[in-house]
Formats: sequence, C-alpha cells, structure tokens
Amino acid sequence: MGYSKNQLVIDAENEIKRISSFIERTVRDQKKDGVVVGLSGGIDSAVTSALSVVSLGSDRVFGVIIPEKESNPISRRYAIEHAEKMGIEYEEVDITPVLETFGTYDMRDRIISGIFADYDPSIHMIKIVLPEGLLDRDSFNFFTLIVDDGEKEIHRSRLRKRELNGIIAATDSKQRTRMMTLYHRAESKNRLVCGTTNRPEMMQGFFVKYGDGGVDLEPLAHLYKAQVYQIGRALGVPDSILDRMPSPDTFTSKVGDEEFFFKIPYHIVDMLLYSWENEVPLDQVSEVMNLDREQIERVYRDFTSKYNTTKPLRSMPPDLLD
Repeated sequence: MGYSKNQLVIDAENEIKRISSFIERTVRDQKKDGVVVGLSGGIDSAVTSALSVVSLGSDRVFGVIIPEKESNPISRRYAIEHAEKMGIEYEEVDITPVLETFGTYDMRDRIISGIFADYDPSIHMIKIVLPEGLLDRDSFNFFTLIVDDGEKEIHRSRLRKRELNGIIAATDSKQRTRMMTLYHRAESKNRLVCGTTNRPEMMQGFFVKYGDGGVDLEPLAHLYKAQVYQIGRALGVPDSILDRMPSPDTFTSKVGDEEFFFKIPYHIVDMLLYSWENEVPLDQVSEVMNLDREQIERVYRDFTSKYNTTKPLRSMPPDLLD
C-alpha cells in the first residue's frame, strides 16, 4: 500500500461536510434539540464545537467551561474567546467546591505526602510523566511523580502501582465531575453531550471512562491529531488555540500529552499509529519516517501494550444478556 509524509492530509472542506452531516443526523435521529460541548480551551473541543455550529447553527450549540482551582487560567480565557467568536451561548461552572467535598485534592495530597514528607500543596506543584525517548530506548510505562516550586524540580520518584492508582483515581474524579456537569446541562436542555476524543486518544486509551469518554457522540474519534488541526485551520479556530501545547490540564504543574502519555511527539504518533493500524510494511515506514526498524518496532510495542491494556475503556460492560 502507498505510504508517504502526506498520508494524513485530508480534504478538510469535504470532511467538515461529512462530520457536520453526522452530527446533524445523530441529533435528529435521537430527537434532541442540539448539543452541549465542554470547552477546554484546547484544539479538540474548539474543533468539535465549531463543527457543531456548522452542523446545527450557533443557537443549538451550548458550551460549558468547567474550570477548577488547579486549571491553567489560560484555558478559561481561550475557551471564552472561542465561544464568543462562534456566537454560542455558554456557561462557566467552577467545580472546585464539588471536588473539595468529594476529597479529590486531599486524597491525592495524602499519597504525595507519604512519598515526600515536606510536600506542601500550597507551595509545590506536581505532575506525572512517563519515561522520555521512546524512539531511542525501550522503557516500561512506569510513571514518575515530579514536584517543583514553579522554578526548579524539588523531588522525583517513580510511583509504585498503589501510589499511581490512588493519584489517578483521585485525578479522574475531575473528568467525571465535568461530565456530570455536562449531562446536567444536556438533559435539562434536551441535548446530546458531544465528545472531543480523537483517534490516537481513542485507540491508546487516553481518556477517562465515564469522564471525557462518557458521551453521546464522538465526531473526532476517526481523526488523527494532524487531521484535527487541518480541520481547525479550515474552520478558523484561533491561532492561540492552534499553537497551544496539547495538555490534560489536570495537574498543578504544566505537562503536555507527549510527556504525560504518548512519549513521542504527536506528528510521529499519528504517522506510526496509522502504519501500525494498517500494517504498512516496515521498510516503507522506515524510509518515509527516517527511522530504523528497531525504533519503529519499539513504538509498535508501546502501541500494542496500551491498546490491549485499555480495551475495557472502549467496551460496554460485560453482561449475560441474550
């Protein structure tokens, strides 16, 4: 099969029409009055909301900006600017009180304090990262906790399974609370919750079940990240969002999707994920990507591991229905 640097280039205008038709048809078939979209200030939610406006009109798209005390303030600003540019009605809901009542921050901070006794959440910032340099060496998906003071790294420790599970469980309550907020607005307005997960995130399990993965339709799930950007440019998404580093925006210290999850840049993730999914011969991939066979196979092993591990996220719960 053919494989080139332009493999993921699409006819953006035709794809906009196709996705818009899908959104309109889904809303019509389910007898809803429109959609609700969570606006994060990032590229995926910007493109999803813009596609929804093209499909349904601005009056049938409702945006919800859902910050909490640890969100990057720029996320809120970009989300508001984009909502106002699109001319859609939007609401801002600060979920900090809900997370504090649930214990999100306290549960996480108790675990971190058990690792670093001098950790002070009022002073220190945190993030979790995977090993860098996947192209250069094999590495297990061991997460490392990094604590910094805003200027320099203070502590670093590889997380044991129980520690990691506890921190992730606490952090995932942010996404699930956001989704609860979206569904309240959607149900009260007789609308569908429109998802923002793209293909690499879907295939590799980079989403939270019943959080950002718990939606009514996924208009971007077939698109590689590069294709999301192509559509974003065609739709006139602001440069401030197009140029922004993709980030989960769930930790107090800045961390990008590459550092937190993929371990390689998105443009490489896209091309290698495509070749992995479509079984492109390794010699073709090597020539086009200027990577040797060992590097490609190393990334494929990581893809396979994540895909298999996260299968339950993409599946309905097991049952005994006939």
